[in-house]
Amino acid sequence: MTLSAGHDGRSRAESRPARRLSQPRIADMIAASLRQRILDGGLEDGDVLPKVDALLLEFPVSKPSIREAMRILETEGLISVRRGNVGGAVVHTPRPDTAGYMLGMVLQTRRTEVTDLAIALSEFEPACAGKAAEAPNRAERLVPLLVRLNRELDENLADGPAFTRLARQFHDAVIHGCGNATMALVAGSLGTLWSIHESNWAEATSARGEYPADAAREAVLRTHVKIAEAIEDGDAARARHLAARHLEESQRYVLADGELQLITVEGLTRRSW
Repeated sequence: MTLSAGHDGRSRAESRPARRLSQPRIADMIAASLRQRILDGGLEDGDVLPKVDALLLEFPVSKPSIREAMRILETEGLISVRRGNVGGAVVHTPRPDTAGYMLGMVLQTRRTEVTDLAIALSEFEPACAGKAAEAPNRAERLVPLLVRLNRELDENLADGPAFTRLARQFHDAVIHGCGNATMALVAGSLGTLWSIHESNWAEATSARGEYPADAAREAVLRTHVKIAEAIEDGDAARARHLAARHLEESQRYVLADGELQLITVEGLTRRSW
């Protein structure tokens, strides 16, 4: 294919004004470099970033660019900037709760109902229970933890909110014991959001004297024991089935009043990340 020439002999392509190539902002590039160090472990949780003057030696740019880079990292939750004489930028490595917080903000913005969250959790958590039963190291790490949590659950049958909190820890242990990092992160994020509404329900019903009776709490404990046993036995199908049925029953309590409940991140502070 030939290019036709203009009146001055140049091709039409040559006669067009040159398109200006967009360059990444300097602050973005600095932030990317520091972000990579945090994510790669070069900067660990609790470390303090070098002072601005030290960063200027490494990155020969203007102070505003350095400060803007730090603002970017602060917005991402990777650092928190302390002011004053003992000031500095403290590093915060990402934690699983970070994903839950960010996911929650997106869902809250979209005015997503808690029932939607419950359905998602009821799909992911039983799958994690099944995988946990297949984990080769479950006898050394996960099963003893589940047994301990069930023992503490038994000791707190009379305290509704404490019982709910310990039950959630059991669920979290199953999720994070599944042996698959991606599944654990997704299901753990959903569990983090669900725990807000579950805890609010436990506090409210306890204050009104309407928290489920002892018989219901004992049934929960028995199911937890069965789930732990299925995981210990390596029975993935049974662990998955028990977890799915248990979630369906326990979620019914939280959603019982039938009122519209929307997902919220209230109760999850930035440093609960």
